[in-house]
Amino acid sequence: MPNTRVRHTRPDDIPELIALQARVYPEIPPWSRRKLAEQLDVFPQGQLVAENEDGVIIGCASALIIIWDDWSDSHTWKEITGAGTFEHHTPEGKTLYGAEVFVAPEARGTGAGHKLYEGRRSICRAMNLKRIIACGRLPGYHTHAAEMSPQTYAQKVVWGDFKDMVLSFQLHEGFDFCGVIEDYLPEDKESCGHASIIVWINDDYDPSRPTHIPETIDL
Repeated sequence: MPNTRVRHTRPDDIPELIALQARVYPEIPPWSRRKLAEQLDVFPQGQLVAENEDGVIIGCASALIIIWDDWSDSHTWKEITGAGTFEHHTPEGKTLYGAEVFVAPEARGTGAGHKLYEGRRSICRAMNLKRIIACGRLPGYHTHAAEMSPQTYAQKVVWGDFKDMVLSFQLHEGFDFCGVIEDYLPEDKESCGHASIIVWINDDYDPSRPTHIPETIDL
């Protein structure tokens, strides 16, 4: 989708985002207006939308900064995101944590998801963050859950034996698979509640410089 534009989320985008999220995840309750507003208040530089040439929002990517060592052993989506409030956002941290990415069904395969991931990488570089970490859905797992663990399923996606709509895309985007967190998002029935841990390392990271959060970021 050559005319897709990625920009920072604005407060007036909230109703459109709620409607889109409900359409993308009909079985998972969408974020509330209050929680989306809190995310923008806490970390406006980390929230992105993709819109088409008509200005219609077709995707979203939200993130917060964390100290990864505080969460690396085990966590759920609800715990690390403060149930979507981003209350654990830590500006001095070194990790951009991807809390959510979604793209309208009709816009999948058009490059909108890639541009949102590029936007995240731009944020990571601009802020001198060490990495992006996310826990991604495994929507293809439910068809194999009776015969294998989520770890085995994810590994088979990495090996190329299976194609998963989310994990395969993330691997193509240059992320590395690190493992599986069980019971990460119980509401996600397709993934049976589980998620893959993925990481992208910022090669431009300078450990001698602190995290920098500019007012504006060139996306």
